[in-house]
Amino acid sequence: MNSLHHCLNRPITPATNLCRPSGKHVRVRACANVGVHAPGSLKVGVSKEVMEAEGRIMVGTYARAPVVLSSGKGCKLYDPEDREYLDLSSGIAVNALGHGDPDWLRALTQQANTLTHVSNVYYSIPQVELAKRLVACSFADRVFFSNSGTEANEAAIKFARKFQRFSHPDEKQPATQFISFTNSFHGRTMGAVALTSKEHYRSPFEPVMPGVTFLEYGNIQAATELIQCGNTAAVFVEPIQGEGGIYSATKEFLYSLRRACDDFGSLLVFDEVQCGLGRTGYLWAHDAYGVVPDIMTLAKPLAGGLPIGAVLVTERVATAISFGDHGSTFAGGPLVCNAALAVLDKILRPGFLASVSKKGLYFKELLIKKLGGDSHVREVRGIGLIIGVELDVSASPLVNACRNSGLLILTAGKGNVLRLVPPLIITEQELEHAAEILFKCLPALDKGNLN
Repeated sequence: MNSLHHCLNRPITPATNLCRPSGKHVRVRACANVGVHAPGSLKVGVSKEVMEAEGRIMVGTYARAPVVLSSGKGCKLYDPEDREYLDLSSGIAVNALGHGDPDWLRALTQQANTLTHVSNVYYSIPQVELAKRLVACSFADRVFFSNSGTEANEAAIKFARKFQRFSHPDEKQPATQFISFTNSFHGRTMGAVALTSKEHYRSPFEPVMPGVTFLEYGNIQAATELIQCGNTAAVFVEPIQGEGGIYSATKEFLYSLRRACDDFGSLLVFDEVQCGLGRTGYLWAHDAYGVVPDIMTLAKPLAGGLPIGAVLVTERVATAISFGDHGSTFAGGPLVCNAALAVLDKILRPGFLASVSKKGLYFKELLIKKLGGDSHVREVRGIGLIIGVELDVSASPLVNACRNSGLLILTAGKGNVLRLVPPLIITEQELEHAAEILFKCLPALDKGNLN
């Protein structure tokens, strides 16, 4: 019996002197052998054991795909039984450099051997270096670090409210309202979920943060008229919507938001948690539009797989923020910031972003050629390596068929959009392989969507 099987199935016995506040003993058992297997050494059946154990011990918040991933290299992932998968999900657009990038690993291990965590009570060198780099390559003057995208948006909400109060000290009720848009996704914490348009994300937890109005994404007139009312603290918008279905804003739309915010004192916040940092073939998605925000939120790809978020702000916004207004114990730690520096170094290398644009255009054209003739395919859209394939039926049967054929992809929108967000290092040959699997699996749409 291997040690993972033994740990997952051994009985849980009481430990000494461990009590909950109620005085009841906590039943706990440590297992020191979990995670010590070398890749490929796990026996057949381990995936089944892990999935069954997860069902017993984890809170049921995830409808997981029935696959256990145990190792990865480049754009390939492997399960404990050594089945290979081509990864076009990137951990939900996180693993920009793929899996096991040597420069990233070197930065990580070197920092782990030096200093991992000190909290924000003290200064640390990688944090300041990363902030300097982000400021140097963006519109921003200052940076606040968090641990995730939703936390970055929570910080942006607080910064916007504080900015309005700071800027209008004599007003009894400064602007507190927010504008968000249809198909938006800004996170799952209470403030960020209030900005997220899909009702099923919000309704189980109401009342969420009040004061958010949802407008049609791209509707210039509606947004301008509401901002003109003067009570909008900030407008939150994704230049390219990821979870919402891979919808891109127009330059006219973002420019109109910028102009209205300038005219009536609102802040413009770009959520680039998914579309930023090279995903579009531009360093920042808004670079394609020539429109800059007052605040930008980042997260997913920034540390190449480690949890980090960032809020980039202008000096005008930063002036409103004082000691104690916000904070985080873990955010911007030396380990994760050094990893992020390695990611930035690679993305900023000459030719890297151009290669993302080139591969994205090639892949999009390939998908149109291979999939466009299918009756279920409505549109192939996107920019760079954030691509959506909209269907007229649920995408789940195709996602499942692709997974069974060794290709990992995601859904978006109302479940009818394929979301293709591969590592930015993917090769054209790998993209061709992915397109071929998608093409061969198309018949699953007819079989899986029969009434």
